[in-house]
Amino acid sequence: MSDSIIIDQTQKWIKSVVIDLNFCPFAAKAMLKKSIHYIVLNKADFKSSLEALNNEIQYLNENQEAETSFIIFPNNFTDFEEYLDLIYKAEEFLEMEGYEGVYQLASFHPDYCFEGSETTDAANYTNRSVFPMLHILREDSITKAIELYKNPELIPEHNIKVAREKGLLYMQMLRSACFNS
Repeated sequence: MSDSIIIDQTQKWIKSVVIDLNFCPFAAKAMLKKSIHYIVLNKADFKSSLEALNNEIQYLNENQEAETSFIIFPNNFTDFEEYLDLIYKAEEFLEMEGYEGVYQLASFHPDYCFEGSETTDAANYTNRSVFPMLHILREDSITKAIELYKNPELIPEHNIKVAREKGLLYMQMLRSACFNS
C-alpha cells in the first residue's frame, strides 16, 4: 500500500471519527489550515521510530506553521503491548532531550484499550485509529486551545459518552469505512 493511501485513510479517520464526533474540538482547525504533517514508516523498530520522532520534532521546530505531526506505522507495532512500550520509550526520549513541556504525545492504535476497560467497550474507539501512530502536539498550541474552550477537563468524559451512545457496531463501522476509497 502506498504512503499516500495510508495518509488518506488516516485523514479520513481524523475527519470522520475525531472531528465529526468532536472527540478533539481542536482538530478541525488544524485540518482546515492543513497544518498537520504526516509521515509513514513502513519498516519500523524502536530505534528507527525514535529517530523518526526526533526528525519530526526537528521538522516542527523548523516549520512553525505546522501545528502537529503524525508518525504512522502501517506494518509495525500491531501488538498493543509492544506499541505501549514504544509510547513509553518515546515519552522517555522527549524528557531526555528536554522537550517535556514543549511537545506532547497522543497515542492511537487499532486495538487501543483503556486500562481497566473491556476490549468491547465502544469508548476505546476514541483512540482506536486505522494504524498504530504517534501524534506529536505542540504544548503551547494545546494551552492556547484549552484557554478558549469551556471546561476542557470534560472532553474525555464527553468522548466516552458519545462513543458509548453510538455503540460498538457504529464505532467499528465508522473506522472501517476509512479503508474504503
